[in-house]
Amino acid sequence: QVQLVESGGGLVQAGGSLRLSCAASGRTFSSYAMGWFRQAPGKEREFVARIDWSGRVTNYADSVKGRFAISRDNARNTVYLQMNSLKPEDTAVYYCAASVLLTPTGRNDYNYWGQGTQVTVSS
Repeated sequence: QVQLVESGGGLVQAGGSLRLSCAASGRTFSSYAMGWFRQAPGKEREFVARIDWSGRVTNYADSVKGRFAISRDNARNTVYLQMNSLKPEDTAVYYCAASVLLTPTGRNDYNYWGQGTQVTVSS
């Protein structure tokens, strides 16, 4: 069982930056692939970024590629999402998730979810 707690959300102007953190409980954090998803009002939850257990392999949605960076610190049981050059369309609740699969391909491949943190980007 893994519990995930996101933090770092807030209100930022367009062009600004935020860093989200996701702290995980449990001793097996390093065995999970981790992902970030987001959900805007009236929209489905969508994939943002993914990182493998080692931190060496990352994947991004096209909409955030070049602006967002996912990383992890297995010693601290934490995964991060650095968000730069934020746009109003990045406004959403951001969720982190953990998967027992080596390469999860969709949100249904994730076993554990956090409660989310709100990110609001003003124009």
